[in-house]
Amino acid sequence: MKELHSGHLFWPVTLEQHNNYPAVSEGLKVQVAIIGGGMSGSICAYVLQKNGLSTAVFERDTVAGGSTSANTGLLQFSNDIMLCDLIDQIGEQAAVKFYSACADAVKQIGKIAGELPLDPHFLPRSSLYYASSEQDRPKLLKEYEALKRNGFDVSFWEADMILKHFPFSRPGAIITNGDAEVNPFRFVHGLADAAASFGARIYEHTDIVSHESTAGGKHHLTTASGHAIEADHVIYAIGYEPEELRGQLIKPLLNRSFAAVTAVQDKEKLLHWHNKMFIWETARPYLYMRTTVDDRIVIGGLDENTQHPVDGEQARGKRIDKLYDKLTAHFPMLDVPFEYEWSATFGESVDNLPFIGEDPALPGVYYCLGYGGNGTIYSMMASHILLDLINKKQNPLADIVGLGRPTLQS
Repeated sequence: MKELHSGHLFWPVTLEQHNNYPAVSEGLKVQVAIIGGGMSGSICAYVLQKNGLSTAVFERDTVAGGSTSANTGLLQFSNDIMLCDLIDQIGEQAAVKFYSACADAVKQIGKIAGELPLDPHFLPRSSLYYASSEQDRPKLLKEYEALKRNGFDVSFWEADMILKHFPFSRPGAIITNGDAEVNPFRFVHGLADAAASFGARIYEHTDIVSHESTAGGKHHLTTASGHAIEADHVIYAIGYEPEELRGQLIKPLLNRSFAAVTAVQDKEKLLHWHNKMFIWETARPYLYMRTTVDDRIVIGGLDENTQHPVDGEQARGKRIDKLYDKLTAHFPMLDVPFEYEWSATFGESVDNLPFIGEDPALPGVYYCLGYGGNGTIYSMMASHILLDLINKKQNPLADIVGLGRPTLQS
């Protein structure tokens, strides 16, 4: 099993008491077996079970214990790939359809968050997406025009408007409305609990070690403890562990990133942070910042082109110190130290779109893999795509994010 993060995580301390689930102790039959109990697996279990499909989740460790614990909880309809670039890549109609689905996914997450008995700290937010340099301003304006032309709720701020609302300025910024924040750890536990209340079976400490498909269309899974599971459909929601993919897929680019969370900030000082907007930038790799419900600041970035998280405190500390310098450069008055910091693996696909759909070579085997900065959004989108595919219905996004799309080969 890959080491997905190292350091001192923040989100698990916000929910120290939560439900635990048993390991598989006998043979099972189920309509849909979901492998992975993180964000993707939990959203799929919630949506599929609520819509009448019998599901079981198999998590080799603990629910929300993998990539979810290092997720920074930003929910944005804008993507790592700008809409104007996605238009060039797949055409305007498909690109706008994809971006619109991301915006819808934020609303869907908000609706589910309001239904959970466990408060996942979901809050609507706007985002400030600024030009990191004067050279980036023309491209940012092009992106603004593409978003505005296609009906997205955006505005453009010049440098003086940014300075009016923040203690820093940049050559320009897009303001996107319709984004949100969430506590990913609490959200996933809330989803798992709700799915279980609908009848889903959730299993922790259950490692699936083999998968065989029969001529009759059934799937036989075997756990490390030797128990047999028969399923009509199997969804791999395994995060960033591509060696477990069943078919011949284009593997993602795995990198590592860094994040930190401050101690609770003084409320008066946070007044300098206009509407607690998300902040991110055009530079790649990009810096991002958000606040939390208890007035902490989450900051991340400094991506590096290697997949292994930094284990050593001293080596990781050098990157975290850079994050602190960037935070205080934007907000000099926010001098409260970091209390949590970590390094984590993240994945990107070669065409900046998620892997969602049925394996072209293996009927009844599906993937819910939200590679990229919008993983939670992609997981929400995937749950409805896979629900349709399993029910033999057409979905307008299936060809855009499916595993046979031409942009994976080009």
